[in-house]
Amino acid sequence: MSGEKLFSWSKRILWVDLGRGEFREWHYPGEMARMFLGGRGFAAKILWDYLKPGTDPLSPDNLFIVAVGPLTALPGPSTGKVIVAAKSPLTGGYGDGNIGSWASVHLRAAGWDAIVIRGALDKPGILVVEDDKARIDSAEDLWGLDTFTAYDKLLEKYGKNIGTLIIGPAGEKLVKFATVVAQKGRSGGRPGMGAVMGSKKLKAIVVKGTKKPELFDPDEYAKFAREALRDVKNSPNYSFWMRQGTMATVEWAQGASVLPTMNFREGVFDDYEKIGGMYMEKIRVALRSCPYCAMSCGHVIKDSEGQEVELDYENVAMLGSNLGIGRLEDVAILNRLADYYGMDTISLGNVLGYALEAAERGKLEIDARWGEVAKIIKLAEDIAHRRGVGDLLAEGVKRVSEKVGETWYAMHVKGLEISAYDCHAAPGMALAYATSPIGAHHKDSWVISWEVQHGRFEYNREKVRKVIELQRIRGGFFESAVTCRFPWVELGIDFNHYLRMLKAATGLTMTMYDVVTLADRIYALIRMIWVRELEGWSIEMDIPPERWFKEPLTKGPLKGAKLDKDKFLEMLRMYYEERGWASNGVPKPETLKRLGLEDTVPLAEKYAK
Repeated sequence: MSGEKLFSWSKRILWVDLGRGEFREWHYPGEMARMFLGGRGFAAKILWDYLKPGTDPLSPDNLFIVAVGPLTALPGPSTGKVIVAAKSPLTGGYGDGNIGSWASVHLRAAGWDAIVIRGALDKPGILVVEDDKARIDSAEDLWGLDTFTAYDKLLEKYGKNIGTLIIGPAGEKLVKFATVVAQKGRSGGRPGMGAVMGSKKLKAIVVKGTKKPELFDPDEYAKFAREALRDVKNSPNYSFWMRQGTMATVEWAQGASVLPTMNFREGVFDDYEKIGGMYMEKIRVALRSCPYCAMSCGHVIKDSEGQEVELDYENVAMLGSNLGIGRLEDVAILNRLADYYGMDTISLGNVLGYALEAAERGKLEIDARWGEVAKIIKLAEDIAHRRGVGDLLAEGVKRVSEKVGETWYAMHVKGLEISAYDCHAAPGMALAYATSPIGAHHKDSWVISWEVQHGRFEYNREKVRKVIELQRIRGGFFESAVTCRFPWVELGIDFNHYLRMLKAATGLTMTMYDVVTLADRIYALIRMIWVRELEGWSIEMDIPPERWFKEPLTKGPLKGAKLDKDKFLEMLRMYYEERGWASNGVPKPETLKRLGLEDTVPLAEKYAK
């Protein structure tokens, strides 16, 4: 990176101590912006510097962070994103998620690059930020309400021109995979970010801003943003994307034998056409999008109860084929309830899938079986309210499986439930899950499409390098910039658009070498947070579920396929080598020094082996 004068960033972070009722403005150094960019980068840096090691994630001492980046909420392709982060109550390590929300727009307009929240309230409250001022309002009338009703009441109280981040009953009751919800269906923070807010008695954050970020070259920025938006709408895939969005992945995943079915037993589902994009398109009633989005991905249908629900692939696969439910309108009910209560749809589908299989094997007493919609809905509601067996399931699939005593078909990595791609015949995607910095998640490296095209069964260095390349751009740059990756991923617009917009917005010149260095720095720092919190590291933390190694597919064109554990471990060692990490997965001291993370070196010297 080059250039000293910084624009776009406000260089201000709001620190809130809920217990003391204190609000403090921190003018962070410009070097922090240059080294970590924003969003995920800022969250990792703040947690490393200011979170006391060994902090209970649900204690007042955990830090809940809301962060934007230098491209957030600027006119351009899909920029209305915000990051939420904390130490995860689900995994015990670093956790974050991104949400499309007007909170991103208003946080930028209020002149803050992040909010850091420590402490806990005695009674339920709302953090209200209006430009330079912040306060706590009572939320006693909102506590216990679902996220939809709470959102409506916040609009009534504070006006429609606000940004909101809300938790539902699941967050209040500390469900370990509770999320933060915006705008009746925009949900993020899979590793339990909603539970962290709940532990602080923080029902909602309301932000209202009236300013604009100062840009380095506004005219150049406007020019580059127009060019990027033009390329979005001129993409050959744009028309089909607007028809089906991510829902087209159902048919693709079925054809590639990666559609998770019956708790990831299989990669094909007999009723896939009844939950797929083609069927969705026939019954769609509306489109929804995040702020500043020109390629809406929120395809809305009416569920079996006549309620409107916003769908995407991950939700439908995990709550549909993975549970043996073959009717999209029924799947949509579960999707709506998850958003309504503030639970992650992916983790919910995974936990329910494990529960159904454990019941089938006689290991768990529940009155529900595959495809029994009404009973599965009741089980989901029991999880949200921690009723009966739902209290156990609310702990997440790792803890449930340890309690049940059968862990080999518990589909998680590091405690975070796997999202909607079966990897019996996809070692590259299995590696992406294994090495995602928050636990098993697809957002950091969606390598499976490339893998299907370039060889399903190879365990080679080319595949390892592709996983890392995608992690650097998707999980490093986009999560820190902070802006949506879909225009680049789904429509193939030139990544250089983002580097040109960043230069015009901030005055910083970033090359691809700089992107790589930035991303490697963030990934190494997040790994060191894990090492510190777990007091060490084992390669076992980076290994996907035993099911994919032990039990082959029994259906579809890839019948008989399963992962080879020895070859996977060799590929994982290649991954560590490529990243400059030790053979046990801890970054080497020399790597950390090269990345400018000198304060992490003593820990690496202790644990890197």
